[in-house]
Amino acid sequence: MSSTHIGTRLYTWLRGKEVGRDQFGNIYYREKGGGQVHRDSLRKERRWVIYNGEVEASRVPPDWHAWLHHTVEAAPPAGGAPRQPWQKEHQANATGTAEAYRPPGHTLAAGKRAKGTGDYQAWRPE
Repeated sequence: MSSTHIGTRLYTWLRGKEVGRDQFGNIYYREKGGGQVHRDSLRKERRWVIYNGEVEASRVPPDWHAWLHHTVEAAPPAGGAPRQPWQKEHQANATGTAEAYRPPGHTLAAGKRAKGTGDYQAWRPE
């Protein structure tokens, strides 16, 4: 919890109940007694995450994102939701970092851009 604010730590210690952890080490919480909100009430229980490392929203996997935003009521099971063989593993957004994708020919990537193939024809007004 080194990257969290002291207020978040204190609130979590006083009012938080751990719900689970994801494969990246992020810890998910809900308010103690949060499931007792009356169904006619507009107030939903508070849910939050304490990141393992840098605070970056794209590091939250889709199943936990759905739980945090009340799309689903049940938290994902330990080890994550069952996955289809065609599903890829979740990755955080790497834009602006050294791990960001840079296509061949990018000014920050090594190598040269491939020559045009001749399949492009520039538009010219008549």
